Amino acid sequence: MAKHKQNPEQEISVDGEAYVWRIQRRPQWSSDANEWRGMALAVRHAEGQREALVEFPPGKQPKFGAPHLQPSQIAPELVARAIASAITAGWEPLSRGKTVAIVVDESGG
Repeated sequence: MAKHKQNPEQEISVDGEAYVWRIQRRPQWSSDANEWRGMALAVRHAEGQREALVEFPPGKQPKFGAPHLQPSQIAPELVARAIASAITAGWEPLSRGKTVAIVVDESGG
């Protein structure tokens, strides 16, 4: 039986460059910090290896039993703005190194 991939990668173009992104963390309750945490997207250049973890602020907590957030529910404009913000904040997508964590606002800016 084939394995079902939990977080399939999505493609997006930002300023003429191809990027790949996936949901790294869905909005969830964190027992470590005892608070609600927002979603995080893992982003990388299509030809690069270095990822950026783009973290969004916690939004409204979903109702109990609500379906999980799916990539198709995230607006491409939001992802594009978040990638542009990560680059502005100093992420170099084609460089080598550790994953960079970038915190953005709810609009991706």
